[in-house]
Amino acid sequence: MGSTPSFPRVSIPRDNISVVTGGNAGVGYHTAKWLAMMGGTVIIACRSEERAKQAIQQMNKEFAEEKQKKTTGVVDFDQLNVEFMSLDCNSLKSVMNFVQAYKSSGRKLHRLICNAGIGLQDKLSYTEDGHEQIFQVNYLSQFLLVSHLLPVMKTSGPDCRIVLVSSMAHEYTHFDPGDIEGKKYSEPKYDTSELYGRSKLYQVMQMFRMNEILKDTNVTVLSLHPGLVKTPLLTTFRNGIFKVVLAVADLIGTSKTPFQGAWTSLNAGVNPELAGVRDVYFSDSKPKTPKSDSRNKSYQAALWDYTIECLKEYLPADILRELQ
Repeated sequence: MGSTPSFPRVSIPRDNISVVTGGNAGVGYHTAKWLAMMGGTVIIACRSEERAKQAIQQMNKEFAEEKQKKTTGVVDFDQLNVEFMSLDCNSLKSVMNFVQAYKSSGRKLHRLICNAGIGLQDKLSYTEDGHEQIFQVNYLSQFLLVSHLLPVMKTSGPDCRIVLVSSMAHEYTHFDPGDIEGKKYSEPKYDTSELYGRSKLYQVMQMFRMNEILKDTNVTVLSLHPGLVKTPLLTTFRNGIFKVVLAVADLIGTSKTPFQGAWTSLNAGVNPELAGVRDVYFSDSKPKTPKSDSRNKSYQAALWDYTIECLKEYLPADILRELQ
């Protein structure tokens, strides 16, 4: 795309705070780095403090290089305002520990990028909370995070955004109201492609249902497909329908670098033209109609009820009121 910026290079105030889950690697890394290089304060929420610190060190190295090149939109700070906070989406207790630490800090929150996720798995696995791992990491834990941070975002000023990083994989699955978590996929019937696609479908459904609740507030929710991005996660997609999709992408050269994969997340997070915009699913930063299952209100209600039941131990009355 030449020298033309592929997402708006806007000026973000230092006290404008973003949380990026999985911000230490891949698409999340470049999303976090650019939010900070445009001036904002960024919290990398991930499992490993060591990897986060390595990522922050690398970000500052690349930041210095961008400043030297006088790259458009890059601030002239000495160091990026990027921090680590511990978050393991395999554990609902870890999510709650993050929430409590964040709320105790007294910070505002202007942008929550739910980017963390895992790809296809070799075998059926359950978390310490008893949930199928893909379902919990890609959807349930981040739903819990969003739920508890909504009150903070509602008091953080205008144009606060939640960005749910979904996937085109949601188009190759279906919603089953009788088996939302995919429990019927026990060995030897385990279908990791189906379970991954469902977890991404649920994020799009969450966008629609949450926007209904937030329609009269300063908080909006968007969702997106970042593209077929060349990260370690992509290497897990080598079976089923995804094998065909990736083979075609490799053949015609449509796969993306992690930086290119971050463009749609950055556009959704910072584009001034998207202030107040909700219920849009983006692909290549362009609106795209998601699978019809995601727009089915009865399906949305079934997913919502199941999710609340899964998380009832972690949703006190005040947070439940936020979700009504």
